Amino acid sequence: MNEFDLIKRYFNPATQPAVADLGIGDDAALLTPRAGCQQAISVDMLVSGRHFFADVDPWRLGYKSLAVNLSDLAAMGAVPRWFTLALALPAADTAWLDAFSRGLFHLAQLHGVELVGGDTTRGPLTISIQIAGEVETGTALTRCGASDGDDVWVSGVLGAAAAAVAQRTDALQLAPEMLARCLDRLEMPTPRVALGRALRGLASACLDVSDGIVGDLGHICERSGLRAELFAESLPVDPVLGALPLATQQKLALAGGDEYELCFCAPATRREQILHLALEHDLPLTRVGRMLAPLAGAQAVQLVDGQGAALAFSHGAFDHFGA
Repeated sequence: MNEFDLIKRYFNPATQPAVADLGIGDDAALLTPRAGCQQAISVDMLVSGRHFFADVDPWRLGYKSLAVNLSDLAAMGAVPRWFTLALALPAADTAWLDAFSRGLFHLAQLHGVELVGGDTTRGPLTISIQIAGEVETGTALTRCGASDGDDVWVSGVLGAAAAAVAQRTDALQLAPEMLARCLDRLEMPTPRVALGRALRGLASACLDVSDGIVGDLGHICERSGLRAELFAESLPVDPVLGALPLATQQKLALAGGDEYELCFCAPATRREQILHLALEHDLPLTRVGRMLAPLAGAQAVQLVDGQGAALAFSHGAFDHFGA
């Protein structure tokens, strides 16, 4: 099977939505945004051994490869429409390609997003997806709109994906039933696209939690020129981690990556509306902190107890080039 046969067989299905003017088969795709919309574009790269374990189920890998990109558009409040795929493969393994492509298109069809082009080559297993979507002009969520006094919220529950990584790297031992739930969170995250859309006009700033809430909230602080307090006792730790020591639960929830939940800020006057959204979307939305005016010498993100006293916490965001 040559490169073009591979593309035709696995990555040009007749069942995907036709939302491009011209998709796969030419040197470039032709896309027409809807009137009154801005395009939101993001790209992610997943490298074997760095972003995923080499023995991961290929169906799940196909699903997650697109999920992490959909999560970026969710954080902007955008509707996903098109994506491209660049794929480096050690070999053209037909069983692997069949499962990977089915997982990829399963999620693509759920969100009505179309594969419109890409590239394949031989090399160490690497997956890079660029996604494009639309958001009504002037309504996109960004990281720079938070204000002093805003609440900090997070969707869903935290820590399970990081626990799965810790188990796989021998840093933690989980019971089999715990591990199954944690692997589901790691390998099949749910991109909060509908929630992101609903937060337009409510949230003042937003991002997705990919490298741990402490580090990711720090990006909002930097872009908004503020600092934040995180309430240690309010963190929505995944219940599956309940048997672990409290300090371990806290570390996983605060610094664990691969969550792909939304962390967002909103004025206190929006609390009732946000809690209504939680019911509407059947999704926990938890108020976990507040934004504050900058203070010389203060940490960008400070963990505090129920009385507002600072707690020591040394774990920051994941850094691919860190120690």
